[in-house]
Amino acid sequence: MSVALQLLIFCLAAAVSLATSYLLVTRLERIGERLGLSEALLGMVAALAADAPEITSAVTALAQHQQKVGAGVIIGSNVFNLAALLGLGGVVAGSIALHRRVVILGGVIALWVAAVCLVTTTGTIPPAAGLVAVLAVLVPYLVLLGAGARRLRRVPVARRWEGWLAVAISEEEQELEEVIRPPHGRRRDVFLAVAALLVVVLASVIMEQLGTSIGTHFGIPQIVTGGVLLAAVTSLPNAVAAVYLAARGRGAAMLSTTLNSNALNVAAGLLLPATITGLGPPSVHSVLIAVWYLGLTAAALAFAYRDGGVRRATGAFIIGSYLVFLGSLLATAHTAAPPAGLTVLPLLITGVAGAAGLARRPDRRARKPGRATGLPPGRPGGQPGDDPPAASSTTSDESRS
Repeated sequence: MSVALQLLIFCLAAAVSLATSYLLVTRLERIGERLGLSEALLGMVAALAADAPEITSAVTALAQHQQKVGAGVIIGSNVFNLAALLGLGGVVAGSIALHRRVVILGGVIALWVAAVCLVTTTGTIPPAAGLVAVLAVLVPYLVLLGAGARRLRRVPVARRWEGWLAVAISEEEQELEEVIRPPHGRRRDVFLAVAALLVVVLASVIMEQLGTSIGTHFGIPQIVTGGVLLAAVTSLPNAVAAVYLAARGRGAAMLSTTLNSNALNVAAGLLLPATITGLGPPSVHSVLIAVWYLGLTAAALAFAYRDGGVRRATGAFIIGSYLVFLGSLLATAHTAAPPAGLTVLPLLITGVAGAAGLARRPDRRARKPGRATGLPPGRPGGQPGDDPPAASSTTSDESRS
């Protein structure tokens, strides 16, 4: 098969995979709505469905013992998600207001998953141990999201945390409520979801195989094929959705969407298949991507907590950091043992720039509440990061009933 034909089929497979993944997301949301899932759990289901292209591509690569491609797709797409969803969304919206409790709740899970991903990538612990460590926090998190704020008492949680968690989950549902409002699902939605999943899997497998073949033909390193090309292509639906929502002042759901998507990517797309096939010997470039993933996650969360949201300057910093990461990866991809100046120095410069930005006193000028600031519905006051009163813990379970 000629390279031109491979490129054509790759583009067609990418288009089919991305378009069908949107159908899969909408149908799963409808099914979840009929099952009575909370908005927070619906958001997790939507994130998993949207991750189907990158998870399938990564699993295919790992199954063929192309560890650099598989790890690159998952970890690289996570770095891309931070830049495209949070960074670009913040730049487009100008300011996305977030609840600080949501930043803490999702941020603790996100940092833990990113740290486990890094430790596993370095070979310090086996993939099976990494998977157990991730599921140890991800499963209770899913249980809490599924319980919702009103049913939290049924979950064995220490009393001193019960009130805080109830408000945090309620606030996360508020942020997702305006974005996720699916109609009740029907029987045909189940069949459409199954058919869409099969199409996404098939198209993603074709996309991964052709992408690797094209990269080999042009002498592109596997880590670039997976960590840049496939990672960006499979994450485009999330990026487009983020820009669309941010431009209309509905970007408050982007933080939860990004963090949940990245956590599911690591669990289902990297650690689970790697437990079966293995990750192979540690790669300098895979570790480099994992370090950037952890560092950029921590920086985005630090800014989001300090500012009570994502501002345009923060978004620009995240995008700039991604470009630095991209340049560092491309500059070292052809070298088995890259010099520290091309790996450590970009990280240090970005870290210093981020620390300097955090050290600056944020602009606390009042802003008018409304859709332009990305405030979630029902949020009191107009200041980003303001905590709602206790009465705001009423969940959407009551509104649906």
